Amino acid sequence: MFNNIEYDFDEEIDRKNTNCAKYDGLERYFGYKDLNPLWVADMDFKTPKFINDAIIEATQKSIYGYSIDTPELYTSIINWQKNQHSWGINKEDIYMINGVVPAYSACIEAFSEENDEVIVQTPIYPPLFKCVTANNRKVVVNELKKDENGYYSMDLEDLERKITPKTKILALCSPHNPVGRVWSKEELEKLSLICIKHNIIIVSDEIHSDITFKKFTPLASISQEIANQTITLNSAGKTFNIAGLNCGYAISKNRDLLDKFKKIAQKREINSINFFGYIATKAAYENGAEFVKELKKYLLSNIEFTKNYFEKNDIKIDFLIPEATYLLWLDFKQLNLSHNEIKTILLTKSKIALNDGISFGNNGNKYFRLNLALSEKALGIALKQLSKKFK
Repeated sequence: MFNNIEYDFDEEIDRKNTNCAKYDGLERYFGYKDLNPLWVADMDFKTPKFINDAIIEATQKSIYGYSIDTPELYTSIINWQKNQHSWGINKEDIYMINGVVPAYSACIEAFSEENDEVIVQTPIYPPLFKCVTANNRKVVVNELKKDENGYYSMDLEDLERKITPKTKILALCSPHNPVGRVWSKEELEKLSLICIKHNIIIVSDEIHSDITFKKFTPLASISQEIANQTITLNSAGKTFNIAGLNCGYAISKNRDLLDKFKKIAQKREINSINFFGYIATKAAYENGAEFVKELKKYLLSNIEFTKNYFEKNDIKIDFLIPEATYLLWLDFKQLNLSHNEIKTILLTKSKIALNDGISFGNNGNKYFRLNLALSEKALGIALKQLSKKFK
């Protein structure tokens, strides 16, 4: 077990009755109150003290009016990307927005017309295709390939076959949610060359980029040519457990691309940021490097704990060790059960709330996503609930 005096990941926090979707939304989303919630992608760890301290200091004047971005905020983002990911960006490359998903939806409107096509690589985070249809565009599915060991890769031959003159955008999830892949520089280059060849804009969702267990390459950092074809969406929300503060940012080296995005973002009013979001993001990026190191150690320990528990107890559920995120893509195909039968057992027998794999695409059949960003003790209890019904 990894722990740190300053960052106590073993501490258990009662999140019930805190307007928390993960706990207080169980009956609304699953139909049951008494479930162990391992679904929503936020963590059951306390937000780091340096962020709380910055928020508390900002409250001392007891006025919460309209907020504005500051040069120091941009500097914190620039330095974070440089120090963590060796990516050089400038203030004029950044545009602040109130979340990655609203920004992604705005990108669809900015870079395509109604009935145009947007490519998504399933299984993938559900809003990345739901936003497409909500904007009256057509989803084109480019399924990821899975080898005999459960390792996913991009099917670039299928991708190129499906491109038409109506194809305007490719949604990249990097690192990938839910399969946990960190795409290699070589994979990203091959993908980008196809998109450049066909003049397809890449919208790269990189919100999990800090929680990686191997080298992560920001797509737009690879070359100027790729950067010109890319808009990157990111946030400190996942890394520092501040998603509820609704603060994110878009990055593009292509001024025309960024200006098109800004126009739609302003039309949709998604450039108005929560007062506390600015404060928390700046504090996170100025002080968070050591926290991220400790967090990743603890998450890796939880992943290993889960793998060992499954093997020791002969649980008939497979998963590949993720290269990023605190999310496990659980494969129930060993069981002679339908997807709906598995789902019913999880909810009524195991009493566990997991994300339904079908919501990530049709190739999520007999898969469910588990969030293990919780104390080892709490994780052990959840795995015990699973082990009773899936041996």
